[in-house]
Amino acid sequence: MFTLQLLPFLVLTLAKAQQQPLLLPGSCSFEFSTCGYTSDPKYATWTVNEEGRFITADAALMGSKDKAVLLSPDLELVDWGCLRMVYQITGKGSLQLHLRPHGENFDYTLWTSEKPSDSWLIASIDLRNMSQTYQVLMEGRPGKEEGNSVAIFEIHIVPGFCIECDFEEHHLCGYSNQWNPNVNWYVGGSLARDPQSDLPDDHTMNNERGHYMYVDSIYAKKFQEVAKLLSPMTTTPMSGCLSFYYQRNQARGNYFSLLTRDELGHYEELWRPDAYDTTQWKLELVDIKAPHPLEVVFEVAFNSPRGGYVAIDDISFSPEFCHSETDPNFDPSIANCDFEEGFCEFHQEQIEGSVWNRVSVKPNVYRVGDHTTGTGSFLLANTRFTSRPGYVGRLHGPVLPGNHKYCLRFYYALHGFMKIDNALALYIYDEDNVAQEKVWTVSESSRDVWMEVDITFQKPMPTKIVFVTICRNFWDCGLVSLDDITVTIGDCRVTAGPLRPVPGQCNFEQGECGYTQERKQRRGGWLRMRGQTPTSYTGPRADHTLGVGHYMYIEASHMLPGHSARLLTTELRGVDSPQCLVFYYHMYGSGTGTLSVFLRRHDNRHHYRELRYRDSLLWRRQGEQSISWMRAMVDYECYTKHQIIFEAVRGSSIRSDIAIDDIVFKQGPCKADPGDSVQYSGFSENFNEIEY
Repeated sequence: MFTLQLLPFLVLTLAKAQQQPLLLPGSCSFEFSTCGYTSDPKYATWTVNEEGRFITADAALMGSKDKAVLLSPDLELVDWGCLRMVYQITGKGSLQLHLRPHGENFDYTLWTSEKPSDSWLIASIDLRNMSQTYQVLMEGRPGKEEGNSVAIFEIHIVPGFCIECDFEEHHLCGYSNQWNPNVNWYVGGSLARDPQSDLPDDHTMNNERGHYMYVDSIYAKKFQEVAKLLSPMTTTPMSGCLSFYYQRNQARGNYFSLLTRDELGHYEELWRPDAYDTTQWKLELVDIKAPHPLEVVFEVAFNSPRGGYVAIDDISFSPEFCHSETDPNFDPSIANCDFEEGFCEFHQEQIEGSVWNRVSVKPNVYRVGDHTTGTGSFLLANTRFTSRPGYVGRLHGPVLPGNHKYCLRFYYALHGFMKIDNALALYIYDEDNVAQEKVWTVSESSRDVWMEVDITFQKPMPTKIVFVTICRNFWDCGLVSLDDITVTIGDCRVTAGPLRPVPGQCNFEQGECGYTQERKQRRGGWLRMRGQTPTSYTGPRADHTLGVGHYMYIEASHMLPGHSARLLTTELRGVDSPQCLVFYYHMYGSGTGTLSVFLRRHDNRHHYRELRYRDSLLWRRQGEQSISWMRAMVDYECYTKHQIIFEAVRGSSIRSDIAIDDIVFKQGPCKADPGDSVQYSGFSENFNEIEY
């Protein structure tokens, strides 16, 4: 999208910089060696060019493999660092960079690109300081056609942050100019400049030999011609003080501002100068908060060819805010609530009795339980709690500071409604309890299914979320359920959530997460499903993640009694600390069989086929459990490579569908929850009992 063709001092190598920066371990030019970088033997091999200078994953050398993984040596990073990588994708392909912390089972993807080019490109990736050693992994996936390749020319790891730059190096720290036909950012300075120019000397060296960035109005042809200089995209959350030096000439003929731009292309202005004309370099300090990936944008607009110039230099960053009056980073989790321990920070209007009440449902085959565990608590609005057949129930959340973009997620379920108009709506109120906006209302919903909703909102003033349910006539109204409310900073489309799972999570929304099947018979197996299973009176009505998403299950009608299906996770590295496996399972049906979880340890001393005899049982449930999705939490320890196996055994009849969803691996031990250890046969005198 953006190119550096207008920046005349850009070259293809980091090594030709006029001032070589301090390089940290992990840096490599691939000139005479690979500097300790090695190819993962499980995948295709990265090949060093015969003449040196770069390493490549070529489609012609991939064989049957679809990717090549390059592993760095073990690294340590006491302070923040910036990894700059010169790379090229020829034809079709992709390149990803992952972080692998020691002591964890999963890798974290920091950066990815699928952009082909005819020349070398530069990627800048922030590396947060870490207490443990780590590795970086470069995963190249060239297209299968001949001529496709992914190449890495150089890797430099330097102290500091990637948005910092003094523009003395030829790669310009990954900053790029957004091309405009008339006005653009250029590299200023050097002895070769026009002696008649009124452009300043560089600030870094304070002489003509240094470099800076500038934009000049001389070629402006239209009113408010705009030039934009963009920083590399941040790749890890950061907040603090951004400082830079700038000069403005003919300031009344130009508009200069500093903005941020997120992954969705949304801009937010952070600063405008208060000085009209600065003939000397002026230091500016701007507080910035980047909880999610952002670009810093220096934007200049000119009114005419006599609009003068703007120059910037020596951009730096500190993790401490510049100004004491800047609000500290706000934690929106005060608005989170799963109602297991009470109402949290929520409260309701006490008018003619309570409409919203905290309830729980025992496992049964008629009524769904809560969304959090299947046996826990949730909020229920019902005319039973009021003295009149009609009601208006308002549930108020805590006050959230203004000028923040929030992502609200929650789950709701409806039961027994003749009409869903006014069944549930969401409003944004101010501190004075005045409604500012109605942001969501139920339009259609599956009955007795927990549905996920996400809403992004932002207001200039402090606000709170208010859930409203209205019942005008007893015969039209049913039950409204609410559970698992979470609030995070940022747009829902870029924050971690059901459609952007973090490492170690699998909800089957994007596929099967690399899981594989082990079949003992030709018929049957785990199937990825959306919606209700084909056989009546068994299986889930919907998934646990979204209410309209996917899950994995066995279709009992395709199997014989006693037949089993095994689903294996990807290979886990193993760590020297307790691990916690969390997942949701659904076992509803009069003929339901058995669901088991096994640990399979890998032992390199034996052939893989012998490993099946080393499976150990971690967890098991047998028979019908509930019509709800139930949460399981399993503690285990394994210091070597291993896999987790989900085994479902078909029961006595076709009403034996078994499903799993929302699998999460995290550091243990699992949080104690008595409800997760309750054995339940599915047969009880209290099938439909609700506890208030």
